[in-house]
Amino acid sequence: MDTIDPTTSRDGVAAVSYKDPAAPALFTDSLHRTGFGVVRDHPIPQALVEQVYAEWLDFFDGDAKHAYAFDRAKHDGFFSSAVSETAKGNTKRDLKEFFHVFPWGRYPAEVSDAARRYYALASEFAGELLSWVEAHTPPEVSAKFSMPLASMIDASPATLLRILRYPPLTGEEEPGAVRAAAHEDINLLTVLPASNERGLQLLTASGEWADVPSDFGTLVINVGDMLQEASGGFYKSTTHRVVNPSGEGARRSRISIPLFLQPRPEVVLSERYTAESYLDERLRQLGVK
Repeated sequence: MDTIDPTTSRDGVAAVSYKDPAAPALFTDSLHRTGFGVVRDHPIPQALVEQVYAEWLDFFDGDAKHAYAFDRAKHDGFFSSAVSETAKGNTKRDLKEFFHVFPWGRYPAEVSDAARRYYALASEFAGELLSWVEAHTPPEVSAKFSMPLASMIDASPATLLRILRYPPLTGEEEPGAVRAAAHEDINLLTVLPASNERGLQLLTASGEWADVPSDFGTLVINVGDMLQEASGGFYKSTTHRVVNPSGEGARRSRISIPLFLQPRPEVVLSERYTAESYLDERLRQLGVK
């Protein structure tokens, strides 16, 4: 297994400091080359991220989660492992459970407002990241955007905070089932604080799996299908997965809180799709609509 080292490999994911004046250009270049970028020294408090992790791990360990079973029409609430996603092209459900948090959706009384506060801070920072991308995209590519990228998510009701829990492995999992099978994200960008446990890998251009740099306290950002569509393929939605751990790691839960930046439904992505039509198509492929 290869570990990408941005300091030695031109093909690697760049880990840039938010405080570096060159960060916007370096970050955007990494997205273009690999579909991923990592940001250190960012303005989202790590203490808030860790509070979300602790509260929601307790929530998933209890029974109250079942009172918030997901709404098939609205897609807010709790998705158990029995109704978890099956990645496009796969036949086995991922080994995970999760809760969808929208500003307008249901929210558990059993946790504090920390996840909502994280949603607001991460959404604001995400707008800055999208502005970085647009500013450093070649003019002939950015001309394809129907509006500024940051404007696409402004006041969007569709941007989603997914709070994911990958339960400890029991040894009784279905053969071939993994925590998250190889897939691409649907949205513009995904903003992901490094998890409490490793396991995130991307598929490199050479066809090999490599660990994504994910030091605790960093943010991992990746391109989604909608940005690939809007940019005419200039930004690639890179295939990634979460592998099953071994040893002591197999007996621990892994928590992850990706923020999926979704444009407002009416936003035009390309001649083929609006954000709404693209999302609807993909959710049907995932078997959750």
